[in-house]
Amino acid sequence: MAFFSEMYNPILHPLLFAFQVVQWLLDKILSPNPPTPKTRLDRPRIAVIGAGITGVTSAAHCIGHGFDVKIFEAGSEANIGGIWSKVNNTSGLQIHSLMYRFHPSVQWKGGYPNRDQIISQVRQLWHHYGLHTRTKFNTPVTHLYQDHHGRWIVNDPSNGRFDGVISAIGTCGAPKIPRLPGMDAFGGKIHHSSDLTGKSAQGKTMIVIGGGASAVEALEFATEEGAEKVYILARSEKWIIPRNAVWNVLLALNIFGQETFLSWIPEMLLRKLFYRDLQDLAPAEKGIFTDTPMVNSEVMEKIRSGKAEWVRCDIRRFVENGVEVNRREKGVGPGGPGQREVIRGDMVVMATGYERPKLDFLPGSCFRKPYAPPNYYLGMFPPEHPSISCINCTYKNAIGTVGNWHIGIYTRILLMFLVDPLTRPSPFWMKRWVDMTRLLKVASPVGPFDFFTYLELVWWFVFCICFNPFRWKWALFVFFGLGFVLPRRVVKIEERIRNGVGLNWDRRPGDAGISY
Repeated sequence: MAFFSEMYNPILHPLLFAFQVVQWLLDKILSPNPPTPKTRLDRPRIAVIGAGITGVTSAAHCIGHGFDVKIFEAGSEANIGGIWSKVNNTSGLQIHSLMYRFHPSVQWKGGYPNRDQIISQVRQLWHHYGLHTRTKFNTPVTHLYQDHHGRWIVNDPSNGRFDGVISAIGTCGAPKIPRLPGMDAFGGKIHHSSDLTGKSAQGKTMIVIGGGASAVEALEFATEEGAEKVYILARSEKWIIPRNAVWNVLLALNIFGQETFLSWIPEMLLRKLFYRDLQDLAPAEKGIFTDTPMVNSEVMEKIRSGKAEWVRCDIRRFVENGVEVNRREKGVGPGGPGQREVIRGDMVVMATGYERPKLDFLPGSCFRKPYAPPNYYLGMFPPEHPSISCINCTYKNAIGTVGNWHIGIYTRILLMFLVDPLTRPSPFWMKRWVDMTRLLKVASPVGPFDFFTYLELVWWFVFCICFNPFRWKWALFVFFGLGFVLPRRVVKIEERIRNGVGLNWDRRPGDAGISY
């Protein structure tokens, strides 16, 4: 009843009302039931590394389908939600919540929820599926290896043995603050963009160093706090797209995950309809599908009003009352000729991003070139180990990778591999998939596996299911999470037939994946 009491009026807000109804239906149809206290969870047993959005969501899918999980989180309980637990209270989604429904049960109230709403949904999911009793905090994973039965051991045997592993460490670790000349000479305060909550910006001039998503977060904070002026110092242009569901979804459906001969169309429309009089800020040489775009509708209006200024420049050094830069004209690359200028300000925000978490706890066989991350099967599975899924921690750039379909599909593919040995690809064919994808994206201006989109996941799914008849029975389960009981019964019949004719396909050289 609480859900219905919070619904929008269908007459005053018809679109938001429809959005909430759709979310309710998706929850009822697609959300697996959480286990009851008396439920006996079956194998395979999954180790999930990381308690961010991907870790909590994938663990919820596993346990909802009847398999035991254990989450290993390097930090404390305050870290539930991953990077969202570390950003400012004013931070919000830069992609529409249609594509950020990280689990079918998520219930957004609008298109771009803020940080508190996101953390609230993650924690609700964590408790709803009983994951609070299956999470081990303050446990950095430093070593992952297999016992003689092919089961995975996390750090040491005292943590148990697991049939599969989901690495969900994400792409954002500790805040990255480069040391720049003269920082000690600056008379104001210097903060990282993730550490602004509680800081005062009222009536101040804020200098933001960096031009990515963290810079947008800093601008949102400045707007909320009533800063007088914001200078965004960026080395190069980065595409900015409006907070609009249509734009976000269409861009996420680029099947190739790269620039194509048609990419000029969305780029032209963005320049004409969104940038308008500020087309000088649009990237001249860089296509929209070569980097993760920023999503914010207020940036342009702030610049037009004079409340914000975008400065294309190189940072030279800090001075007592600001930052000395080399301001460059459009088309002049980083380090090129420009005009020396001092940007004066009262406080500096280092929107310089985060260190990338390392996957070095994985076995050395996961890093054999040319099949090292992100060059994995489906972008997530090391060719030597189909029982490991590195969800959302191998790519570099993407549009919309944290969604119900994305996390759910990859989690259920892992479950399919573990439960049904006939669906498990051999290292040879996993490597051929990587080779094929590299060939299809040979013209990509970035690495073939560096940029992911939603529709790319769809054609991965088509090849993954359609090319192996033994996977056909898993199609509805992998894609929607439906019908798990039926394919598993078929697997048991297949096992009896194999055993009857003396075949044993439960073992793979170097990676058993699961033992019965």
